[in-house]
Amino acid sequence: MADDIDMAALDAAQAPQPFDPVRMVLDGLAAIGTIWTFGLMLLICADVIGRSFLNAPITGVAEIAAHSVVAIVFLQIGATIHHRRMTRADFLIARIATHMPGLGRVIEMLFHLAGAAVMAFIAQSSWPGLETALARGEFFGVQGLFTVPTWPFRALIILGSAAGAIAYLALFVHDMRRPGAAKG
Repeated sequence: MADDIDMAALDAAQAPQPFDPVRMVLDGLAAIGTIWTFGLMLLICADVIGRSFLNAPITGVAEIAAHSVVAIVFLQIGATIHHRRMTRADFLIARIATHMPGLGRVIEMLFHLAGAAVMAFIAQSSWPGLETALARGEFFGVQGLFTVPTWPFRALIILGSAAGAIAYLALFVHDMRRPGAAKG
């Protein structure tokens, strides 16, 4: 119970500022992902109803759903990171932070830098795929029946991973500015 209270206090102390413009942009992207999720849910339900009761399935729902899941994840990843809700096993860092707060903060900041590097690498390595999709007019679906260009989905991967890198860098800067960040 005491650990839960300590972790809640630590989370509150580490929370980014309420009117942070980076947070607002990241939350905006996450909101778009949430709206997209709701729309996707409606589309899937309409397809199930059409398929089951009207013998009239909606063409392309499976393809749209498959590509949408990836896009939604990348739209929401920046806010997830910025709000410190990225899934991780932090049992070790929590113990270190409890006994040696300075070392714990340094490890956290190194984690933020590594996360930013990984997200930047994903954005950078996804760029050629976007260029190829644009140059070749790449699409998914069945030609003549249902097609959707792939470039917007590829662009969202780049946007989302860049947003993730920015979120990690914002957390790094926030932790650097916290009092006692350099103490061990």
